[in-house]
Amino acid sequence: MAASGPPTTPRSGASLPAPAPASAAEQREKSRRIGSLKALGPFLAPYKGLLAAAFGALVLTAFVSLTIPLAVRRVVDGFETSSVELLDKYFLALVVVAIIFAGGAALRFYLVTRLGERVVADIRKAVFDRMIGMSPAFFERIMTGEVLSRITTDTTLLLSVISSSVSIALRNLLILLGGLVLMFFTSAKLSGAVLLIVPLVIVPIVLLGRRLRVLSRESQDWIAESSGNASEALLSVQTVQAFTHEKPSAAQFDAVTERSFDSARKRIATRAIMTIIVISLVFTGIVGVLWIGARDVRAEAMSVGELIQFLIYAIMVGGSVGALSEIWGELQRASGATERLVELLNTKDTVEDPAEGRALTQGGRGSIAFEDVVFHYPTRPESHALGGVSFTIRPGETVALVGPSGAGKSTVFQLLLRFYDPGSGRITLDGVPLTEMRRETFRSAMALVPQDPVIFAASARENIRFGRPDATDAEVEAAARAAAAHDFLVELPQGYDTYVGERGLMLSGGQKQRIAIARAILRDAPILLLDEATSALDAESERLVQDAVARLSEERTTLIVAHRLATVKQADRILVFEGGRIVAEGTHDSLVAEGGLYARLARLQFTEGLAAE
Repeated sequence: MAASGPPTTPRSGASLPAPAPASAAEQREKSRRIGSLKALGPFLAPYKGLLAAAFGALVLTAFVSLTIPLAVRRVVDGFETSSVELLDKYFLALVVVAIIFAGGAALRFYLVTRLGERVVADIRKAVFDRMIGMSPAFFERIMTGEVLSRITTDTTLLLSVISSSVSIALRNLLILLGGLVLMFFTSAKLSGAVLLIVPLVIVPIVLLGRRLRVLSRESQDWIAESSGNASEALLSVQTVQAFTHEKPSAAQFDAVTERSFDSARKRIATRAIMTIIVISLVFTGIVGVLWIGARDVRAEAMSVGELIQFLIYAIMVGGSVGALSEIWGELQRASGATERLVELLNTKDTVEDPAEGRALTQGGRGSIAFEDVVFHYPTRPESHALGGVSFTIRPGETVALVGPSGAGKSTVFQLLLRFYDPGSGRITLDGVPLTEMRRETFRSAMALVPQDPVIFAASARENIRFGRPDATDAEVEAAARAAAAHDFLVELPQGYDTYVGERGLMLSGGQKQRIAIARAILRDAPILLLDEATSALDAESERLVQDAVARLSEERTTLIVAHRLATVKQADRILVFEGGRIVAEGTHDSLVAEGGLYARLARLQFTEGLAAE
C-alpha cells in the first residue's frame, strides 16, 4: 500500500555502524585546487573599497618591513664611520619606521578582520536563505545537522582565512618578492646560494599539499557527519531515553567523532611534516649562506652591515616561505570549506519557482483541482503515493479526506503546498496551475495545521503570531480564544508571554495543537488545511475547536484529513482514499449507506450509533 507521508530514516536511534565518508564525502567532488576560493569573488565584490584599503595597508606594512634592514645596516656600519649626531638620526629613523609599521599593522588588522566578518556574514545569510526555501526532497538526501555544520564550522574556517590567513599570506608574499630583489642588490653571490634552496622547499609543498587537500576535505565531512548525528539524537532525546538507547546512541556518536579525530590527526601530521621539512631546509640554507658571508667579511669583500642586512633579508624571505607553507594548508582547508558551501548554494531544487509567476485571481477564492495526479516520493520510486487522483473543490466548500494510514491523504496536502511536484497530472488553484505561480503567492492563501505541530523556542504569543507577524496582541488573543487555547495560556507563569521551551517542551500535546490551530486562525487565509488537527485534544477541547473550525469554514475552503470520523461528519463532502486512489465520495450518511471502506471505518468508530439505527 502506498504511504501518505514523507519517509523517515532512522539514524541516531538505530544501531547502525558509523557511516564512512564514502556515503557522503566521496560522492562530492574533491578539492583539487586552491582556485576553489575564486567562488568567494561575488561575496567580496560589493566591498571593493574596503578590500582596496586593506590591501593598501598591507602593502604599506610590507614596504616598511623591507626598509628595516636598510636602517639596521646604516646603524651597524655607522658605529665606525658616522658622527654621534648622524648615529642618533639613524636610531630615530628606526623608531619612526617601527611606529609606521605598528600603525599600518593595526589598520590592516582592522580592515581585513572587518572585511572577513562582513563577507562570512553574507555567506551565512546566502546559504541559509537558499536552504530555508529548499523543498523537503532535499532534506531526504542530507541531514539537517550537516547543513548546520556547513553554515557554522565551514564559515568559521573561512572567517579565519579571510580575516587572517589571506592577509598574512599576501604580506609574506610581498616580503618574499621584495626581500629577494633587495637580497640581489645586497649580494648577488649570496642570493644565488639562497636560490639553490628554493626547489628543495617547493617540492614538499606541492607533494604534501595534494595529500593535505584530500585530508582537509575528509576532515570537514566527518565534522559535518558528527554534527548531524548529534543534532538528530538530541532532537529526539525523549525517544532515545524512553527506549533506553542512550548507550548505543552515544557509542555511534563516539564512533563518528573518533573517525573525525583520526582524519584530523592525519591532516595535522601531514601539515606538521610539511612544516618541519620546509623550515629545516630554509634555515639550514640560511646558516650555510651566513658561513659564506662571514668568510667574505673576513676577506673584506663586504661590510659587516651589508652581511647583517643580507642576513635579515634572508631570514625574512625564509620566514615568509615557512609562513606560506603553513598558510597553504589553511588555504587548502578553506578551499574544501568553500566547495562545501558553494555546493549548497548551487544545489538544484526539485521544486523551482517560475521566473515570472502569475498572480492569484481575486486574491485567492479557494477553488482547488487535482487533475489525474500521479506521485511517488523520491526515496520510494517503486510505489505510488497517489495514482491518478482527480477531484475538484469549490470555493467555501469543506471537504474531508479519510482512509487508512498510508492511503495518500497527507500527500494531497504535501502536493497542494507544493513541497513536491507530481510525476504527472496537474494541480490548480482558482484555475491557475501551481507551477505557474511563485510558491509564496499561493501559500499565502493557505493556513496549515499539521498533524505534528511545530512549536518554536519563543513565547506562546510569538508562536501564535507566527501565522501573521503584523497581528496585534488583541488579534492574537482572539485567535487563541477561537482555538480554545486562551484558558490554559492565561494560567501559564507569564501568561501569553511565557517561554514554552524548545519544540514546546513545556506544553502538552493538546496544548501544542491548540496553539497551532490558533496560528492558522490568525493567518486568516481563504484556504484552511487541517491534518489531524484535533487528534491530540480531549473531548471537550475537540468540541470547542470543532465549533471554531465550523465557524471559520463558512467563509473558507477547508480540507480536513482525519482518522476520527466524528471530526468529518459535518463536511460537505468526504473523499475516501485507499492505496493512493479515491475509492468513494459523498456525505457521511450516503457513504455509510452504500457500505464499503468508509462504512467499515464508521462501524469501528460508531458501533453504538449504527446499532441504534
